[in-house]
This record gives sequence, C-alpha cells and structure tokens, in this order.
Amino acid sequence: MSSFSQMSKTYSLSDFDFDLPPERIAQVPLPDRSASRLLQLDGDRITDRQFSDIVDQLQAGDTLVMNNTRVLKARFFGQKDTGGQVEVLVERVLDPRTVLAQVRASKSPKPGSRIRLADAFEVGVGERAGEFFTLHFDGDVFELIEAHGRLPLPPYIEHDADDFDEQRYQTVYSSAPGAVAAPTAGLHFDQPLLDKVAAKGVRIAYVTLHVGAGTFQPVRVENLAEHKMHSEWYTIPQETVDAVRAAQDAGRDVVAVGTTSLRALESASQSGALAAGSGDTNLFITPGYLFKTVTRLITNFHLPKSTLMMLVSAFAGYDEIRAAYAHAIACEYRFFSYGDAMLLTTHSRANKN
Repeated sequence: MSSFSQMSKTYSLSDFDFDLPPERIAQVPLPDRSASRLLQLDGDRITDRQFSDIVDQLQAGDTLVMNNTRVLKARFFGQKDTGGQVEVLVERVLDPRTVLAQVRASKSPKPGSRIRLADAFEVGVGERAGEFFTLHFDGDVFELIEAHGRLPLPPYIEHDADDFDEQRYQTVYSSAPGAVAAPTAGLHFDQPLLDKVAAKGVRIAYVTLHVGAGTFQPVRVENLAEHKMHSEWYTIPQETVDAVRAAQDAGRDVVAVGTTSLRALESASQSGALAAGSGDTNLFITPGYLFKTVTRLITNFHLPKSTLMMLVSAFAGYDEIRAAYAHAIACEYRFFSYGDAMLLTTHSRANKN
C-alpha cells in the first residue's frame, strides 16, 4: 500500500499496535541531550543518524517551531479532611488560585471538603468537571506547586523523579509553566545545538501547548471515530505566524519540534492558513488528514495504539512508519520520552529535500 492509499482505507485501533520489548523503553536520559540517535524517514528511505546531525538536515530559510511550555511539579500526595489518603495530579491551571486535577482516592472527595497536600497547605474541593476536580488554592498556584509538588514522570518510567530528572525532563527553552508532561522531542536540543541551527540561517519560533495527562491515556475503542480526544490549551504568537509565512513564501520547510508543536500549528491552521491566537484543541489526527502548515516533524517514538502513533502514520505514511518502527526496534533505538528521535517528512515533500 502506498502512502497515498491510506486516504481511502479505514483504520482501526489494532492497526496501530506493535510489539515493543520492554528493554527498549528508555528509563533514564542520556548524559548529553544531543547524544541521542536520530532515525530519518523520507518517503520509504530510512537513514540512521545522530541527533546532532539535525543541523545538516535543516536549511537556511527553514522555520523550526518549538513548544516552550514548562512542566509543573504537578503531583502531590495528601490527606482528605476525613483522613483518607489521596494522590493529586494537576491537569490544568485555570487561574492563579484554581486548577483542574485528577484526584485518586478510595472514595472521591466531596465538594466543599478540604485536602491537605504535601503536609504543607490545604486546597478546597469544588465541583466536578468531567473526570477532573476543581481545586481552590489559598495562595498562588504556581508558587505552591513549585515549592511543594513533585515532577510527574510518565507512567512507563519506573523510578521517582530525582534532581537529574527535574533538570532533564524540561527543555532548555521552557518558559511558560503549565504542562504536566514534557514536549519530549525538544529534550534533545541543548543550547550549543540551537546556536548552530540559528547560525545556519534557520529561524526558530515558539508556540505554547500545555501538555495534559491525557497524552498518556490509551485509546479504548476499536472504532477510532468513537474516540474522544483530550483537550489542551495552546497559543500561537503573531511572530511565529510571520516566521512560518516567511518559510512558506521562500518554499522552505516548516519543521515542528514534537507532536505538540504540530498539533498547535495545525489547530491554528484549520481555516487553511496559520492564524495567531489562543484556544483549546482536541484535534485528532489520523491517516487521511491533510496537513496545512507542517512539512517536517522531529518526534520521539510513541506508544502502541496511541493517538500519537496515528498522528505520525498520518504524517509520514502508515506503511512507512510501520517499517521505520520495525527498523528502530531491530537496531535497538531507545523509545518514548527519554528515548531517541525521528525526523519525518510529509508525503508531499518526501524525497524532495
């Protein structure tokens, strides 16, 4: 099946499954950010590289778009006012004193009750909002989270976050706190590598998409049309729109660093052209989606049956991604958040760069 025949095929959840040996899941980051490997997929051509080679794969006039969200120390352990133990994971900051959060407890807390977190401060429980609880803080949300929270590593990482994780599970350019998971494709960039990219004449621009815990939620329905995509908040500055348009006008690439940057850009391009602004996105990209802005994508390797497997299959081709993942497993690439990276090209630009 060619890349383009996926337009007419109907896919199910099981089409995005694959067998991954547990030892391929990276549990810790490499000592150096840019020391990761890079699998380049251009059409059906697979090339094994080092991530530092990314400089040679970008051209003057390209625009590299990065997600500058910063991961909150969003996990707390605490007690209800009845004495029961709870675990709280902040999902979204609504205002300086209010958050939406997952609350795990033997019995759900009741509206109007109080929870003491980290044995340091209390929050008031408000109304339910779907699967989340509204929690009201008595002080500044960001200050209390930073002072008392724990970094929420992904569920497949088997150790608790330590000081090294607190440094390495953030991009070097993170500046807008609000995420509960890192935009992990950006973890491979250190400042010297970014300086080399800029010196080559590549324009670096930023979006913000606050990654929610829903990014780790499995798809539970075989019929993808029945899946309800989680929602995340994003913003696109006008200067990023200008940088993207400059690349497009010059016939150069718009390169998204991570699926979060891509989802923000494509969400803001639904009218046909990228527009500045902010909003919530629940954009669910599956094979057959026509990409409007992004022509190349830097991304890590994703979980089986995940929405991100569907996204990269839509971007680079279903069969091509299957082949690339089989190659990565055979060649012992490291998978998921602390793993290696891929450089993908859309169908329309494949084999033309």
